[in-house]
Amino acid sequence: MTRQKTILVTGGAGFLGSFLCESLVADGHSVICLDNFHTGAREKIAHLMDEENFELVWHDVTVPVHADVDEIYNLACPASPVHYQSDPVKTVKTNVMGALNALELARHTQAKVFQASTSEIYGDPAVHPQDETYWGNVNSIGPRSCYDEGKRCAETLFYDYHRQYGLEIRVARIFNTYGPRMNADDGRVVSNFVLQALKNEPVTLYGNGMQTRSFCYVDDLIRGIRALMDHEPGVLHPVNLGNPVEFTMRGLADLVLELTGSRSELVFRPLPQDDPRQRRPDITRATEALGWQPEVPLRRGLEKVIDYFDGVLSRRPARVEVPAALTARPPLAVRRRANGGAAVGPLSL
Repeated sequence: MTRQKTILVTGGAGFLGSFLCESLVADGHSVICLDNFHTGAREKIAHLMDEENFELVWHDVTVPVHADVDEIYNLACPASPVHYQSDPVKTVKTNVMGALNALELARHTQAKVFQASTSEIYGDPAVHPQDETYWGNVNSIGPRSCYDEGKRCAETLFYDYHRQYGLEIRVARIFNTYGPRMNADDGRVVSNFVLQALKNEPVTLYGNGMQTRSFCYVDDLIRGIRALMDHEPGVLHPVNLGNPVEFTMRGLADLVLELTGSRSELVFRPLPQDDPRQRRPDITRATEALGWQPEVPLRRGLEKVIDYFDGVLSRRPARVEVPAALTARPPLAVRRRANGGAAVGPLSL
């Protein structure tokens, strides 16, 4: 029987974080969800709020936090270009200081700690498909570098903390992931295409539409993350998590139009700077070490996303307004209650 743990999830009210919290809560773990609601939203985790083993804490990961935890999943950071480019300095701080604070907490509690890295660390790759031994082709001063280099620095910190302090770490390089609860305004290609098609607006392609991506459904990704975290000690190298089936942007657009029955036309715009031309993970390491591979085909996953956004458009839920000056608030401490919940108070360093 699996031992019940107290687990901290940073960015837990985000797209991926909400599904991870849901999975952990369902398995009976006590989950502390940290989020500053910059891109996360309360409605993503609203269905968990009545669970006794779930606690939501409003907090920014650039500020230290103390918690009595067994495991830490560090997922906090905007992941779409629209959001991470809107405040690039904040993006770097979230990646680097957030990783540092998660690692310091892990060092003091001896918790196992997971870093949500990204395929963006490969940049515009000169190697295809990308395996974990590839060092990447990243523009360190471009408009995407706040995210790309921030994630690369976070990986450096994780491996230095392992070497220097002996921390048990896990690092996943996450490729394009999609599913319900994606933000409608995040500029990702799947949500863009689906929303434009549902509203019969022009579907926007960049360049000639022949650049490629590989799309992993969120349920498959969460299985991969948990398989990596639950694996016996020794899986210390980064692990690619994604779907190795490759699609062109034009092919994705055509499939979305077919599934929605949309009257939208395709329009073409200039390719953004440093936008990768090809991206497909080599998942040999995940398959051999974890026994993991994705199961949900793109067509079936898109049907679920279309149903979700069709509901969003009919409901038009209001976003939660959150004050911006989170770092002006005192740091938060989270302590385990006797019943497994969390208590919040000022942190003394």
